[in-house]
Amino acid sequence: MAKIFITGDIHGDIDISKLTICEFPEGRELTKDDYVIICGDFGLVWHSETNESFWLKWLSEQPWTTLFVDGNHEDFDLLKTYPTEEWHGGKVHKITESIYHLMRGEVFELNGLTFFSFGGAFSHDREYREEGVSWWQDELPTHDEVNHALDNLEKYNCSVDVILTHDAPKDIQDVLGMNHVDMTPYDCQYENICSFLQHIKNTVQYKAWFMGHYHMDRDYHKHHLLYYDIVELTPWLLNRD
Repeated sequence: MAKIFITGDIHGDIDISKLTICEFPEGRELTKDDYVIICGDFGLVWHSETNESFWLKWLSEQPWTTLFVDGNHEDFDLLKTYPTEEWHGGKVHKITESIYHLMRGEVFELNGLTFFSFGGAFSHDREYREEGVSWWQDELPTHDEVNHALDNLEKYNCSVDVILTHDAPKDIQDVLGMNHVDMTPYDCQYENICSFLQHIKNTVQYKAWFMGHYHMDRDYHKHHLLYYDIVELTPWLLNRD
């Protein structure tokens, strides 16, 4: 059976070193049938094709297949130009032969498990960024993306094994003291992602939820904030009740 590992943000070339053999020795034993999932702020699809193109090539040459949900620090204009394909039951942007962006609101079937993906997050550093260059309103979901997600979850009777996001539900934000959000910079088509994720938490059955964004490694029962840690998805993580 394939192995699945999950980690937090890599921010392009800034934190990708955690995937090197030195930091992730398990990676040398993997194959393209195994997966490493990044919980947002992938950052290697960017309009300045310098280090990004080098590291995309490097990542494609690693033994495993890389999957990622989008974070808030992504070049959304460029990401949308990649071809959309059906993959393991859901829609992806195919970045390379072994790197796939798991699109928002999709459900994927891997290793006999179901994975619900929903990227995006609020940028807490937006004031230091330039719209269309280093910040995009598309970091938040649109009404259509939210409705699409709800429709897909209905097809699975609102029950999945794993949830993959970048941001956190509102109650976890509250615990972290990171609950200040401001919708005024966004057009009316966008929704508060943390409120939506809270709705998912309240209405969907799941065994484990993995997220990034907050630059910490911390567990809240079956909710796992990841940054440096690379955790293997094991039966123990899926059966903590």
